[in-house]
This record gives sequence, C-alpha cells and structure tokens, in this order.
Amino acid sequence: MPKALLTGFDPFGGEPINPSYEAVSQLDRQTIDGVQIVAWKIPTVFRRSVDVLAHAIETVQPQVVICVGQAGGASDIRVERVALNLIDARIPDNEGNQPVDVPVVPDGPVAYWSTLPVKAIVHNLRAAGIPATVSYSAGTFVCNQLFYGLAHLLATQYPSIRGGFLHIPYLPEQAARHPGAPSMALETVVKALEIAVRTCFQQELEEPEAERRISEGREW
Repeated sequence: MPKALLTGFDPFGGEPINPSYEAVSQLDRQTIDGVQIVAWKIPTVFRRSVDVLAHAIETVQPQVVICVGQAGGASDIRVERVALNLIDARIPDNEGNQPVDVPVVPDGPVAYWSTLPVKAIVHNLRAAGIPATVSYSAGTFVCNQLFYGLAHLLATQYPSIRGGFLHIPYLPEQAARHPGAPSMALETVVKALEIAVRTCFQQELEEPEAERRISEGREW
C-alpha cells in the first residue's frame, strides 16, 4: 500500500498547541483512497528537526511527504513552492538556538522547488471552498529549515519521493488569545490535508525540471 508521511511540529513561541501536529495527528493510520497516512511529530529545533524527519522517512518509506507548519496571522492554507538555503531566526527555537544568516546546508543549492503539485493542490482546495494560495516564502525559521532539509534529502537520497510544505493558520482557540488574528477550524485543515494527499497521488509533477534549473541559477 502506498504511504504518505505527514509531519507537524510541537508547540513553540509560548503557544500551548501547534495546529500542524493537531491536524496531521487526526489522520494518523487513516487510509485515503488506498493511501496509508502516517503522522510524525517534529521538534521545533533547527538541526534536530531534519534528523527526526530523516528517521521518519527511513522508517516509513513513503511515496509522498507533506510537512506542515503554523503560520500565525495567515488566513488561508499556504502551499509553499520554494525552500531557501537560509536560516535567520527572529526568535529562539525550543532549545534556545537562534542562528542568524547561516545556511541550512553549507554549499547546498540556494533553493529547492517543492516537488508536490503546488498549483493543483491550491486549485483543488479552492474548489472545495477552502481558502488557499501559492506561497513563495516559507520564512527563515524552523519551517524553512525543515522544508529545505526535506528537499535536500529527497534530491540526494530519495529521488523517487515527492515532498513539500504547507503552512496553516492558527486554530480558533489560539486566535482567541491573539485579538484580530485569523484562524481556521481543525476539521477544515484536516479536510485540506486529505485533499492535498489525494492531489499528490493523482497529479503529475508540474515542474520536473524546476529543481535543476534553480540549482543552476537560471531561475533565482
């Protein structure tokens, strides 16, 4: 049976929960159109996040990896298209690390494209009535670290696996502590993840040459 690995982070920045793991854990051990879902919790810690992800990929052997993170202030699902080889932390991670202006992978490409069908996911989410957009910046915190680390792992060790990153809004109970902040119901986020998984297993890769072009400097 094909597998999809969905990852979410533990809470950070003083939040009691992280909507990313709250959402992916709802789908753990579920089957979507013949695809087994495996959820995995990732620490919000720079170097350790990628190590845990690498262990998860080795253990699960998925065909698709979708990493999910919190984007406080976002009002929609943000399907990330590009991961930067840059860490520039505004706040410390959960172990107190706060790297500034350092690469994720020394001597790695400046960026990687997602290998998920980004535009198709956004189209299908909108068709289902879920606000979504293509995003061209996953930030420079642990989310981007994990996204770039994932892309580098796939490019160098697992070329047959497709992977990428989604940012999701606060849950309503979080937004209640941040007056004026937008939110999205947990059941809506879970539905969005189900649609993303289905799309990944139905849609051909949009940009098969994108990663090569960006690493050669022709699209950055």
